[in-house]
Amino acid sequence: MLPSSIKQFATKNHRGVLTCFRKNGMAQMSIVTCGSYKNGVAFSTTADRAKLINLQRDLRCSLMISQEDWWGYVVLEGRATILSSHNTPANELRDTLREVYIAATNSDHPNWTDYDQAMVKDQRVAVIVIPDHFYGTAI
Repeated sequence: MLPSSIKQFATKNHRGVLTCFRKNGMAQMSIVTCGSYKNGVAFSTTADRAKLINLQRDLRCSLMISQEDWWGYVVLEGRATILSSHNTPANELRDTLREVYIAATNSDHPNWTDYDQAMVKDQRVAVIVIPDHFYGTAI
C-alpha cells in the first residue's frame, strides 16, 4: 500500500526518472511523466521503447519522482505492472490510459476521442510501479 504522504507527493509532482535493467544487467534510465495511481505510480509509454522492452524482460525497477527544483524527491523500488493490448481488454486499457493521463497531468484531456485514437495508433501501454520499498527527502 502506498503511504498517503507519497500519494500526495506523486499527485503534486510529475517529473520521474525510471531505472530498469538492460539485457546485459546495466541500468537503463528514462525520463517519464507520472502520477499517483491506485497502489503505485503510473506512466504510459509506447510499445517500442527500451524501457518497456527492458521491463517486459525484468519487472524490477526504481522510479524517482522529483519536485521541479530536483531537491525534494521520493524513490520507489519495486516491480512494474504492465497493461497492454496483449493482456488487457480494450475498454479497460482505454480507461486505464485515461486515468494515467489525468494522474500525470492533474487535468482532463480536451478531446478524449482524439486521445483514445492516438493511444491505439501509438500502441501505448500503462506501466504502474508498485513499490516494495521507498525512501527520499519528501517522506
